[in-house]
Amino acid sequence: MLYLEDFTLASEDQEWAFFIDQKSRAYSDYYPFQLFPAKQMPTLRFEPITILYGDNGSGKSSLLNVIAEKLGLARGALYNRSSFFEDYLALCDYTMHVPLPRGSAIITSDEIFNYMLDLRALNQGIDAKREEVFKDYLDHKFGNFQYHDLADYDELQKTLETRRKTQSRYVREHLHKNVTEQSNGESAMHFFATRIQGDHLYLLDEPENSLSPSRQQELVRLLADSARFFGCQFVIATHSPFVLALPGAKVYDLDAVPVGAKPWTALPEVRVYAEFFNAHRTAFE
Repeated sequence: MLYLEDFTLASEDQEWAFFIDQKSRAYSDYYPFQLFPAKQMPTLRFEPITILYGDNGSGKSSLLNVIAEKLGLARGALYNRSSFFEDYLALCDYTMHVPLPRGSAIITSDEIFNYMLDLRALNQGIDAKREEVFKDYLDHKFGNFQYHDLADYDELQKTLETRRKTQSRYVREHLHKNVTEQSNGESAMHFFATRIQGDHLYLLDEPENSLSPSRQQELVRLLADSARFFGCQFVIATHSPFVLALPGAKVYDLDAVPVGAKPWTALPEVRVYAEFFNAHRTAFE
C-alpha cells in the first residue's frame, strides 16, 4: 500500500526568505533549517518500502522526524525539537491520496530501548514479589498461628489455604503471571511483532539497534511480509546491510550530493562488508 507518495523539504530559497523575515538574529541554532540545502535534496518519492541510508550525522533521523511531525504521526519517545521546528514544517509539503490510517507512527530506537527497560523492571518487580509470597506461604504453613478473635480471620484463611495447596500453586495464584524475561534481541523482536499492525504507515529509525545479524534478518522478513501481504508502508532510516537488502526497497543515499536513489549493493558501507568477506572468503571454505 502507498499512503505517503512524496515529500518535499523546504527549498534553499524558502529558507533564505525565512531568515530575511526574522526580526531577531539572537539565535545560534535554527535546526532543522540549514541542514538539508547543501545536500540538494530532491522531492522524495516513496514506494511501499523506502530506505534512507547515511552515516551518522547524515540527517536521516532528522528527516524522519520532519516527515513524522508534518504528518502528525504518533510517537512513543521524545526527539530533538527546536524553537523553529514548526516554522520549518510549514515550508514542507507532501502528497497523500489515501487517507492516513489512525495508529500510523514513527518508531525510534529510544522507544524500543524504553520498552526493554520497562520489561526488565517489570520482571525484577515480579521476582521480588515472588520472594514475598514464598515467605508468606512458609510462615503460614509451618508457623505457630493461633486464632484469637475475628481480627485474625484473614490470617486463619491464609493458614488453611497453605495447608491444602502446594507451594507452587499458592504462589502462582497469588502472583500475576510472570512476563518472560528475554534477551534484548528477543524483546526487540517481540516489540516489533506486537507493535506493527496491518494497513498502517510506519517510520522506523534504525530498527536494527539491539538486534543480532540473525535477528535483523528475522526483522527483514517481518517488514517484507507486512508490506507485501498486510498493506503496510515503511520509511526506514538505517545503515544495516540486512535491512538495506529488503526486497523491492527504494534506497536514498543521504551521503551523496545530490541525494538520489541507488541500488543497495552500490552503497559505500555495503561495499566495505562485501570487500571484507571477499578478502576472507577462503576462511569459510
